[in-house]
Amino acid sequence: MALVHDWLNGMRGGEKVLEVICEMFPEAPVHVLVCEPDELSVHLRSREIRTSFIQRLPGAPKRYRAYLPLFPSAIECFDLREFDLVLSTSHCVAKGAIPGPQGKHLCYCFTPMRYIWDGYWEYFRAGTGVGFRKFVAPWVSQRLRAWDVSSCPRVDRFVAISKLVAARIQRYYGRDSTIIHPPVDTESFVPDGTDREDFLLAVSALVPYKRFDLAVQFAKETKVPLKVVGKGPEESHLRRISEGAPVSFLGHVSFDKLKDLYRRCRAFLMPGEEDFGIALVEAQACGAPAIALGKGGATETVVDGETGLLFREASLEALKETWTQFQDVRWQDDAIRQSAVRFSTDRFRFAMKEMLSRLMAEDDVG
Repeated sequence: MALVHDWLNGMRGGEKVLEVICEMFPEAPVHVLVCEPDELSVHLRSREIRTSFIQRLPGAPKRYRAYLPLFPSAIECFDLREFDLVLSTSHCVAKGAIPGPQGKHLCYCFTPMRYIWDGYWEYFRAGTGVGFRKFVAPWVSQRLRAWDVSSCPRVDRFVAISKLVAARIQRYYGRDSTIIHPPVDTESFVPDGTDREDFLLAVSALVPYKRFDLAVQFAKETKVPLKVVGKGPEESHLRRISEGAPVSFLGHVSFDKLKDLYRRCRAFLMPGEEDFGIALVEAQACGAPAIALGKGGATETVVDGETGLLFREASLEALKETWTQFQDVRWQDDAIRQSAVRFSTDRFRFAMKEMLSRLMAEDDVG
């Protein structure tokens, strides 16, 4: 087996999924566009990691996004002919890897490439500004869309992380998919009886579609303390608009620190539409109630009124209204945790092994 992932430069949700898959298949080499070993877990650093030619380009891997037009060529350069099975974990171009003539390819899809499909306007704000945003982005995106669709036949089976992603796969690729929710380490993330404190917690990469600007605006207007875990291109903007608000930017934190924050926060806040939201489930596994936008993955992981509250739209008014309701509920840590256990790592391993076994047993995948 060969594993193919987009890039390895941190331990976000996709990398946590890859880590579990690596534990399932310890001999499989990992193929990625670029890699920063110092940003990975000990387990991932110990794996055989094969990088593309982008790794050797100036500024890579820290400025890898500048090489977006080269991503399709880079992923296609991996020679996978020796492998009977390719398992790609993809949110960008990993699903475009080319298996050998007799090899089979299963894609565990986090989402079709967000930059060129449903997240295009958030990332590029096409048609505004000058230079890349106005002229280059539309040209590059058009060609990436054509490649993204044309490379779909290389995948024998798609597995989606949620109903939302399954719908995108059908819309953009015209392909059916099976839903297997991502693994959550519910054995490590557990309540410990710590008293909850008066702050909200948000954990994610700081990118536009996550809508952390809404979370900052909420904290600024209501004076409810907010702790933000994560880094990303939106950080400088978020720091500017948070001036005078009780917002703390913690950057990347250790595993133990993250658990402590989950256990102490009054609620976990997810203000944007997530494809699934592993951090949201981790927090619930620690007994933290959720306040989340009622779209996307949150509708599958939050039991509205029992493990948290879903607000109707990504607006300050809706979030404030939900916060008022939230304060009137007596939340039960144990009940919240039991709901999160539905997404355990063991459940994921069983479902993925069953899916791979069925795929390899098929004579004609079609």
